[in-house]
Amino acid sequence: MSLLREAEKCLANQGSHAALNALITTLHQSGQWLERVRDADARRTRGTPKSEVDGLLVAVKDNICTRDLPTTCASNALDKFVSPFNATVVQQLEDAGAVVAGKANLDEFGMGSHSIHSNFGPVKSSRRDLHAEYLSAGGSSGGSAVAVATAQCYAALGTDTGGSVRLPAAYTGTVGFKPSYGLVSRWGVVAYANSLDTVGVLGRDVASVRRVFGVVNQHDSRDPTNLSPSSRSRLDSHLRMPALASRTNSPLRIGVPVEYNISELSPSARHAWSRSLAHLQRQGHSIQTVSLPTTKLALSAYYVLAPAEASSNLAKYDGVRYGSRPEAPDGNASSESYLYAKTRGEGFGSEVKRRILLGAFSLSADAMDNYFIQAQRVRRLVQHDFNTAFRARQPLISTQLGSNSDSADDGVDVLICPTAPSSPPRISSLIGPDATASPLEAYTNDVFTVPASLAGLPAISVPVTTESAGDAEDGDLAGIQIIGQYGDDELVLKVAEMLEGRHL
Repeated sequence: MSLLREAEKCLANQGSHAALNALITTLHQSGQWLERVRDADARRTRGTPKSEVDGLLVAVKDNICTRDLPTTCASNALDKFVSPFNATVVQQLEDAGAVVAGKANLDEFGMGSHSIHSNFGPVKSSRRDLHAEYLSAGGSSGGSAVAVATAQCYAALGTDTGGSVRLPAAYTGTVGFKPSYGLVSRWGVVAYANSLDTVGVLGRDVASVRRVFGVVNQHDSRDPTNLSPSSRSRLDSHLRMPALASRTNSPLRIGVPVEYNISELSPSARHAWSRSLAHLQRQGHSIQTVSLPTTKLALSAYYVLAPAEASSNLAKYDGVRYGSRPEAPDGNASSESYLYAKTRGEGFGSEVKRRILLGAFSLSADAMDNYFIQAQRVRRLVQHDFNTAFRARQPLISTQLGSNSDSADDGVDVLICPTAPSSPPRISSLIGPDATASPLEAYTNDVFTVPASLAGLPAISVPVTTESAGDAEDGDLAGIQIIGQYGDDELVLKVAEMLEGRHL
């Protein structure tokens, strides 16, 4: 199929699946993108494509700045904002010949686990339950995941702070990859929690994810958290060491974290987990249990650290220096009223307000030591647990007490666990008159994804189907997560290819 036909098919799907609300801004029938796709078709015919994504449509989560399309973060606070520049990842894709397929819906400012906290309405998954009710698309990159699942684009960019790429992938049957922190530039990405935010990739298969990752995995001097060329060289040298390079052609050691086997794990997720491990064992890989004792504290630490950073990052949206502003004056005419109380009150949704308040409290003088500082200590313990479990050492830390060396006989190469503890809930149980779920329940969906985020590790969710005892159309579809040591992104993608799309 020609690139133009493929692009036109994506555009048609954007129209036919508009009710799912995956995209906030879509492509028009005619525009500059048509010429760019035709030019890419001509380059492919000549055998001189710019890259593997030349001429392909890639959706972009609407908290990533684009010069030609609005960037709203699904918030009333940025309702009419158009960025004067492209984010680095968007520019890298356009330079490689890719075309932005539209801006994907999300939880406001990336804060949520079901993509229901959006100023443009909730995202609906293309999957339905046995009663034909819409299921959650996961969050916060639910729009990106649904756009990929319904072929409205070739692939999509999302952001992953505590699981916001991997959870939607698990809920929609797509592949969602969070790279090692610092590999992909965050410049031009609207910040939620700077020390956790990572640009991720969603695709229908691992191959498409790898192609997009190959384009955006570059140094960017404008992002202070992006790995420098010297650090990247050090990382490459580390991975070329014989003990690590040999893993490409030899059996792997697969780790199973015992703390992830929680009582709340649904039967379908547990079944998919055990079947996936059995499949890998049949391929000749060894399975061994590992302990990550700080896991039980990771979720609590995350929901202290992330809101704390968010409360600082979102202070700029006051309508004076930045963001939208209501027409009526702020406050009442009293000299004692706050200048931007109305702007922030009307600009932010309930979930964003909740997290700003949580963050402001944990950063207050009376609570700092008991909450924020303790959460930072837990984060360090989570990182130490992972470093102890993996056979490869953390390549950017020269000395690690209690960690394994690269030639050690113990330790594992990757960890495998479920992405989510349960199947996606109905949207009607999350919002509306029949809603029964509390915000706390939504937070617990991140229990398996948060630890890798706190440690900055590469992790991917791949869909696995197991035989269903019920009448489900595709059997029981679950997301299985593969986590690797820092910098082991290629190994994580390799293991994902062993599992993706398997009927076990």
